[in-house]
Amino acid sequence: MKQLLLSIFTVLLLSVSTAWAEPYEDYNAAHAAYKRGDYTEALKLYRLYESQGNTDYQNIIGLMYQMGKGVEQDYGQALVWFRKAASQGDADAQLNLGDLYNKGKGVVQDDTEALKWWRLAAVQRVAIAQYNLGVMYNNGHGVTQDYAEAVKWYRLAATQGYAKAQYNLGLMYYKGKGVAQDYAGALSWYRLAATQGYAKAQYNLGLVYDNGQGITQDYTEALSWYRLAATQGYADAQLNLGLMYSKSKGVAQDYAEALKWWRLAAVQRVAIAQYNLGVMYDNGHGVTQDYAEALRWYRLAATQGYADAQLNLGDLYYDGKGVTQNYGEALKWYRQAAAQGDRNAQYNVGVMYDNGHGVAQDYAEAVKWYRLAAVQGDADAQLNLGDLYSEGKGVAQDYAEAVKWYRLAAAQGDASAQNNLGAMYDNGHGVALDYILAHMWFNLGATLGDANAMRNRDLVAEKMSSQQITKAQKMASECQQKNFKGCD
Repeated sequence: MKQLLLSIFTVLLLSVSTAWAEPYEDYNAAHAAYKRGDYTEALKLYRLYESQGNTDYQNIIGLMYQMGKGVEQDYGQALVWFRKAASQGDADAQLNLGDLYNKGKGVVQDDTEALKWWRLAAVQRVAIAQYNLGVMYNNGHGVTQDYAEAVKWYRLAATQGYAKAQYNLGLMYYKGKGVAQDYAGALSWYRLAATQGYAKAQYNLGLVYDNGQGITQDYTEALSWYRLAATQGYADAQLNLGLMYSKSKGVAQDYAEALKWWRLAAVQRVAIAQYNLGVMYDNGHGVTQDYAEALRWYRLAATQGYADAQLNLGDLYYDGKGVTQNYGEALKWYRQAAAQGDRNAQYNVGVMYDNGHGVAQDYAEAVKWYRLAAVQGDADAQLNLGDLYSEGKGVAQDYAEAVKWYRLAAAQGDASAQNNLGAMYDNGHGVALDYILAHMWFNLGATLGDANAMRNRDLVAEKMSSQQITKAQKMASECQQKNFKGCD
């Protein structure tokens, strides 16, 4: 809860009561000294005037110790001065004292004590204190987490125009925390904060328009709000603005413009933006194709743990694009993505063990990785897993298990799996021998262009009657209509 103490200080300087001018006509000299950078003189004068009991000056002296203006920075002394003013009811000092307790500066960190002082300032309508209380209740810091209480304090600050509170109140409405979920209500509060230039609110307002939540989807409006936040350096907005240009949402597709915004987000270590830049260089979208540059951006995202980047980085090492081919390095990155559950990476690790690329050939290990990808629906992994069961590599030969995996891949339109499934019916392996079903699956694979399936269809047809062939062809047509599901 960083507080703009310098802003507070400026306000204090401008709002010191003129009631002090008559007995202390030189009080403006302190402000003048501060403005010209003579902090030592300013502090001396503030000390003189605070001795008359002016809590504004006591608070200002605390701020000068806190910021190290005219004196060596000393949070302990800042605490003393803030407490002196706060104990007399000075709301700004109460706010600042709570801040020191919250951050553990000049005192042992103590959320409960911070809450105490912020509450005193909050009841005096200090918006920042009200907002801070909302944050504490929202996160359960120094108090039992209570979203309804958080909403209460956010609302008090928000109705005073405090942008951060308006934004957070919008979040509460958006997520339905402490209040009934209400996208329109969230939009209303986001807009109030956004029109004050608050970048997070501008970004979230863009999201609401982008997704059409509580309002008619409007990519042009989303683009407008993303741009406002992006030009303030808000990385997530820069990322999404790049996506809008890349996907032609609310604007003509423009890869160069997408690159521009992604690059700004990427230098702020946004992994998705780094990955997207890698993809652009990898494919030559909006920029000259450059595998070395793609490698650089993939690596930045990969080292942050972004699985898609780890996968693509592995691909570049595997294929030797932008770098010397290195199966060991490819396997390293595939493993990292696979450990995060990326099914493509799991499949690739299986292939490496299956073929002994970058590692000793190990069919059992290949089975393990293929299975992880196969249960996630990866057709290539299902096909290869079926092959290993059929051949008894890395696992006991089991035709029925092979059929199971072939069928799953075949149902996804994998021509090789359809051919293999046909072969199982042709030979009666794991299923009852059935030339009609064999012909059906061979025919389906052949239709998808598999040369082996074409040859096998013709071979099995030699064992069949014309009536059986006609039936098989009809079944193949019906299977296509069912999108390969439940065909046998």
